[in-house]
Amino acid sequence: MLPLFLVLSILSFLDASCYASTHALPRWRPDLRRRGAGKSGIHARNTLEGIATNTPTQNSTIVPIAFSSDKSTYYALATIGNVNLRLALDTASADLWVVSSNCTTSQCNLPKYPLAFQSPTFVSVNSNTTAFGVSYADGTGAAGFIARESVSIGNLTVPTQAFGLAGTSNVTFKDDVSGVLGLGFPRLSDISGTISNATPFFASLAQNGSLDYPVFGLSLTRDTSGTLTFGAIDGSIVANRSLVELNEVVPFAPFGSQGNSSSYLQWAIVLDGISVNGTSLTPEPTYPVQTMNKTIALIDVGTAGIFGPYQDVARIFSMIDSARLVDDTTGQYVLPCDTQETLSFNFGGRDFVLQPTDYIIGPAAENPNLCLSWPRALPPSSDGIDWQFGSAFLRTVYSIYSFGINTKEPPMIGFYPLSNATTVTETPQQVSSFLASASATVPTTLPNFLISVPTFSTPSYTFNASISAPVGKIVATGLATSTYVPLLGSHNRNATAIPTLTPSPTVATLILTDTSGHTVTTTSTASERSITLGSPAAGWSNGARGRARSVGFGGVVGALSACALLVW
Repeated sequence: MLPLFLVLSILSFLDASCYASTHALPRWRPDLRRRGAGKSGIHARNTLEGIATNTPTQNSTIVPIAFSSDKSTYYALATIGNVNLRLALDTASADLWVVSSNCTTSQCNLPKYPLAFQSPTFVSVNSNTTAFGVSYADGTGAAGFIARESVSIGNLTVPTQAFGLAGTSNVTFKDDVSGVLGLGFPRLSDISGTISNATPFFASLAQNGSLDYPVFGLSLTRDTSGTLTFGAIDGSIVANRSLVELNEVVPFAPFGSQGNSSSYLQWAIVLDGISVNGTSLTPEPTYPVQTMNKTIALIDVGTAGIFGPYQDVARIFSMIDSARLVDDTTGQYVLPCDTQETLSFNFGGRDFVLQPTDYIIGPAAENPNLCLSWPRALPPSSDGIDWQFGSAFLRTVYSIYSFGINTKEPPMIGFYPLSNATTVTETPQQVSSFLASASATVPTTLPNFLISVPTFSTPSYTFNASISAPVGKIVATGLATSTYVPLLGSHNRNATAIPTLTPSPTVATLILTDTSGHTVTTTSTASERSITLGSPAAGWSNGARGRARSVGFGGVVGALSACALLVW
């Protein structure tokens, strides 16, 4: 979510104003500075859209995810105890937390976990006295206590998941989102560092051998049609697994003297190259010695855009006619809205190409011929992570996160390109039409003078540089149980053996032919089950202390289920 700042010194040089605007820094990244149809005479032929092509198991699931109206957050439905709540997804943090009925701030006017419910699966930790807190680099945060509860997503359940129950929060959620589901490595978890046996949700499934394979996959769209899979990947999107580009995750050395061995911390991989309209430039890492001259990129579903260091971003926009820096605090650049350049980022030797509608944010209200654009430039970060790729990039690929297997296989991130285009395929008219339909105009006035690229001093490196952290390191602990058989290959990485799931059908097309030979085509949509957010399913009333809301299946059109196929 927000850029990786793991210790107090990392952000000490940043002016608070850089977080002021809606499109400044991505909000979510935690600031860890603190540590049938037939009748007689009628013949029907069914065409089931999205019907499953394999047999689902109890060790994998596929659920819908939606794009929030804040144009930043992707959320999914979870059941905590017997309470349905929407959770924002984040691959750059590891903890699960939700607002509780104790929270009375204005930002908590949303569905909450009702403490008075007395859930039979709720387990207190030290009589609810063990503090939980999370802070973000935009100055927001939440605090409360740690507890344990049964947590389910789809058909997968962790019975005593440790999570945070926030009693205070100034984090603003949209669309009745009630908290955050961190999908990062256990080392990143504050809760795991506070109490024992408190592995994060996905890591717990992987370490307990509860998945067909220790992997999850994300399909991000601009509406409610995205998917999240655990234990497998979405076979309706990844039609050819041999086209998945797998990249080994980068481990990180300990902080200072806190240990003598590197381990996995973030979903971060090596960025090999950048191209503008086919012209290449080589990324320049901020810490070439410490990172072995490799540029490290964080893959973060909780971030809306793309961020990079000034030394790279400035060179990108210098290659685009009439592009210029308009805010040296946020690192915001603009370019002509009718630009015809493609941006490419190379991972693992493969270019992933962005069209203008992928990287253009929107036109400036007072300067409609100029558009704000990704990437934005950031000052150097002492963790050595120079780039951060959020949903602007991730919507162009299907992303796969393999957790790794103790003593056998390192963690990996896979990208499956959703387009094979290598050159620009969008006309200026198509870009303009897209921006208008997306209501992408940004309420800002651009400066009428040139702004110079700022210079920064490089902060001290956060990690212990004397301890090596080779890419793709095999580790003995912290990853999935060694009972898994590695499937991704030891030298030539290959994703063809990863299990797949396909969403159950939500729409049927019925082609009916009567006895006279007349053909009628109709469609039928599967009904959605109604749920209530923030209130136990058994009909318990949470009174005035929380706000319950009845919606369809998580408010997502077309419930996806890996276990219940529609029968027609």
